[in-house]
Amino acid sequence: MTSTISAKQIHSALLDLCDTIELQKEYLSEIDGAIGDGDHGVNMAKCFRGVRTKLENAKTEDVGDILGLVGMEVMNSVGGAMGALYGTMFINLSTKSKGKSEVGLNDLAAMFADALAGILSIGKAKVGDKTLVDTLSPAVAALDQATKQSLPLDEALIKFEAAAKTGMESTKDLLAQMGRASRLGERTIGHIDAGATSCYFILSAFSSSIRA
Repeated sequence: MTSTISAKQIHSALLDLCDTIELQKEYLSEIDGAIGDGDHGVNMAKCFRGVRTKLENAKTEDVGDILGLVGMEVMNSVGGAMGALYGTMFINLSTKSKGKSEVGLNDLAAMFADALAGILSIGKAKVGDKTLVDTLSPAVAALDQATKQSLPLDEALIKFEAAAKTGMESTKDLLAQMGRASRLGERTIGHIDAGATSCYFILSAFSSSIRA
């Protein structure tokens, strides 16, 4: 693959992301039901159906514009913390890519680092708290390491996706420290976090689509 990702590729990856969330909605709600409200998949799917509608009518020349559009739609359509967290993630991704018709690995690393910083600032969670941060943080670290090693973009994205998966899977053995699940104490151990899982699906779909 090339060393850059075009706005058109970003647009296509985001559409694939929407399809992935739709396909995984029942699973997300199922795992959320174990230690949460059981509606994570339904809410995420509803949100990203709205995102897909916005994307279908969006221009595709500016990476930042496309990601910002997604961020605003997520922020406005998902209630509670998840809307704020994922909305912030996409809005911060857009901030670092505004005015760019394509992005390279260094851009991508800066974009996701800013997205993580935004989530940390509003959510106050840290790695180990059994949240989406456990998925996103190692993925961001993998991109940063890839830039330092000057890896090809496709190899960097593979490492990004693998780190996200490992992070997501790590939540199974963690004790929930945030949100409703934290009130269940030891009962949360043995269950993968739904937010960490939806975050993995988002990052995985993005990576896979770009590399296709």
